[in-house]
Amino acid sequence: MNIPKGTITDFTFSSKVLGEDLDILVYLPGNYSPLYKYNLLIAQDGKDYFQLGRIGRTADDLLQDKEIENTIIIGIPYKSVEDRRKKYHPEGEQHEAYVRFLAHELVPYLDEKYPTYQMGMGRALIGDSLGATVSLLTALQYPHTFGTVILQSPLVNEKVMAEVENFKPSHLLNIYHVIGKGETVVKTTEGSEKDFLTPNRKLSDLMKSKGFPYFYDEFDGDHTWTHWQPDLKRALKQML
Repeated sequence: MNIPKGTITDFTFSSKVLGEDLDILVYLPGNYSPLYKYNLLIAQDGKDYFQLGRIGRTADDLLQDKEIENTIIIGIPYKSVEDRRKKYHPEGEQHEAYVRFLAHELVPYLDEKYPTYQMGMGRALIGDSLGATVSLLTALQYPHTFGTVILQSPLVNEKVMAEVENFKPSHLLNIYHVIGKGETVVKTTEGSEKDFLTPNRKLSDLMKSKGFPYFYDEFDGDHTWTHWQPDLKRALKQML
């Protein structure tokens, strides 16, 4: 039996923590019903995941083939490059407020609005580059709220390594982590160039040593959606 295609809508969320209104994207499966329970997948770089990543279409295909469980996908778009850095970068001025917004404002609202499982293993965070970084740091801070993290080419710096090193209940987080073998010279929003591959390999070694439930892979490619988009099918299938 063919499942209808999912629908993508949006709503405006007023965040007291951030002091602003955010436009939130929502993918509901084609067979959505308040009688069922749903996982939540919350995507940073939300507009990119819906447009460049075609995450809704990927979810449609996986649900049709019964390769993932019922899942609602939430996308949080950024307003500008500067806005993205302020919220996602570990040293960004609004980083801590954005993490609190995810855990203390958005999740309670979504749990009230939709029939979610309302537990850590029923919620996943996903992001690319800085979006992956803030997803990981949020899950490390709130492991009982977010039990799954999908990391596509995260920025890894000393703060990220320290947070992972100091995290104790590693069994609480299920982590998917990919990086491109060509990500040795990545242009950042500050205009500098960084080697993403080497610190991601160090992060992988640390994750393995700490015993996280963990998947790691290196793809042939660079820091672009050309490679993150095709990886999404495996990521969602494996983690949802």
